[in-house]
Amino acid sequence: MNQIKVKAETEIKPTEDPEKVKRAIQNLILNPTIETSQTEEKSLLIAEVEGEDGLSKLYNLFRQERIRDAARKLLFRGMKGNTITFYLNKQVAYVGHISFCKPIAESPLGPIKIEITCNDPRALIDWLAPSTVAGRAGAA
Repeated sequence: MNQIKVKAETEIKPTEDPEKVKRAIQNLILNPTIETSQTEEKSLLIAEVEGEDGLSKLYNLFRQERIRDAARKLLFRGMKGNTITFYLNKQVAYVGHISFCKPIAESPLGPIKIEITCNDPRALIDWLAPSTVAGRAGAA
């Protein structure tokens, strides 16, 4: 599971406080490097971190919220090659919780897109969201 790279990206809507959007990301990812990118159409917040430690907040949230099996299913569904992609509700993340959502139309302020790239995504999912059902570890 070495060489883990985590990237979170979300649009900052004109009605949003950029500091609150930053806090939402920081509630999900430990010590990310955060940058904003401005185009004519929109403003993006991009956060990046390398290493397993960057995922420690997600690791803990999956357990606190008791959603390991649901998370596991969605993580496997979002796995393509060495990348796992999923979307989280920005407003829920801001208050320190976690809620998966679709890429468009489900979250009024837009989702937070999370991309995790690593050498062995299956092993990462087994660590991040192990199955709570006996005998199902490694199953998708």
